[in-house]
Amino acid sequence: VQLQASGGGLVQAGGSLRLSCAASVNTGTSYIMAWFRQAPGKEREFVAAINRSGSTYQADSVKGRFTISGDTSQSRVYLQMNSLKPEDTAVYYCAARPTASWRTVPSRDYRDFRYWGQGTQVTVSS
Repeated sequence: VQLQASGGGLVQAGGSLRLSCAASVNTGTSYIMAWFRQAPGKEREFVAAINRSGSTYQADSVKGRFTISGDTSQSRVYLQMNSLKPEDTAVYYCAARPTASWRTVPSRDYRDFRYWGQGTQVTVSS
């Protein structure tokens, strides 16, 4: 599995960005696709995830502002980020882990994810 994240950049507070993750996955396997982020000096934290059935999950800190989306092919996953705040500044990572079911509720622990993209920097200025 290879993951390639893109779409980061510099934006003012209140602005929007859309991150994209291109994934080369085994089409016969179901995956949890997720976004995590890591700010300097902080632990990597869960942002959002989507399972193959399309159910989505967000961290409380981004609920109502960020939306994860993708399709059942799991070849591309997006993170639409609206109403950005300076505290959203971090490197954002796309991640994937195989699951047995289309409907698996995802773990929010980064250590449970096997595959990672290279990260894309998001900087929100105040």
